[in-house]
Amino acid sequence: MAQNLSEHRHISFTAHYTGYIWYSMGISHPVFATGKGKFLAKILHPLESWAEKHVGGSMRTTLKQRHSIIDRQLTDLIQQRPDVQVLEIASGLSPRSWNFRQKFPNIHYRELDLPEMAKIKTRALQQLDAQAPEVLTADIFTQDFEKIFLGFDTSRPLAIISEGLINYFDKSMLNKLLQGITEYGQEFTELHYLTDIYPEPVKNKLANFIWTSSKLLKVMSRSSFTFHFINPSEIQTFFGNAGFGLVDVIQPTAFFQNAADSNLISFQNPEEHGGDLVWVIHAAVKKQRS
Repeated sequence: MAQNLSEHRHISFTAHYTGYIWYSMGISHPVFATGKGKFLAKILHPLESWAEKHVGGSMRTTLKQRHSIIDRQLTDLIQQRPDVQVLEIASGLSPRSWNFRQKFPNIHYRELDLPEMAKIKTRALQQLDAQAPEVLTADIFTQDFEKIFLGFDTSRPLAIISEGLINYFDKSMLNKLLQGITEYGQEFTELHYLTDIYPEPVKNKLANFIWTSSKLLKVMSRSSFTFHFINPSEIQTFFGNAGFGLVDVIQPTAFFQNAADSNLISFQNPEEHGGDLVWVIHAAVKKQRS
């Protein structure tokens, strides 16, 4: 019997581009850089360079920002809770699982994607480590997603990661994903969700250009790609309504400024859009200890 095809399966072409960009930046391995990714990077290079000069950032600059912030958040989480388990959904050609297995050999880290990308990623991982687990497959909007959670130990914390994913869904589908995560993860001692999100570019002088570019990406990916939120407090409310008790919105400019000066303590108004093109969200649910 033929497997039902997800309506979101077309998104995966961007995984080739991001995989190659991470490799070109020196934060990935050649096995995650495909010929298709190299072709896309070459085609988009003039536009990306123009955007970096005139917009103040591009897709490839946000790729590095979001990836490094998520990595930092996950590292901090592992250091705080060494028993944390990780599930990276729509993992594409991200090098994160490979990198973190190098740093933390005992970590229980699984990846999830649609079948075609899961095969490509599994082959790449097993070139580096024959013992690397296969990438799991499931459509995150079906009951198959719930079954994935059964492969983890509920007596330990679980961290869910997604990158370059949630802007492809409209708010209804995003809410469905968030509610699925909190529902299926409700038995875990702690549940964390790390993800990036592209806010509305209201603070950018070329907001109309960015909106136009996003419409092109929407057509190319055959998805509902859009910007959902104008300020961090909207995100906190939306994620809170889906069941997350703690929601931290991290904006790159403030994050990297604080990281560069450990003596700097900045207070960021949750209503404030700092102008960055991408943000990172760390949402969590922690059980009350009796």
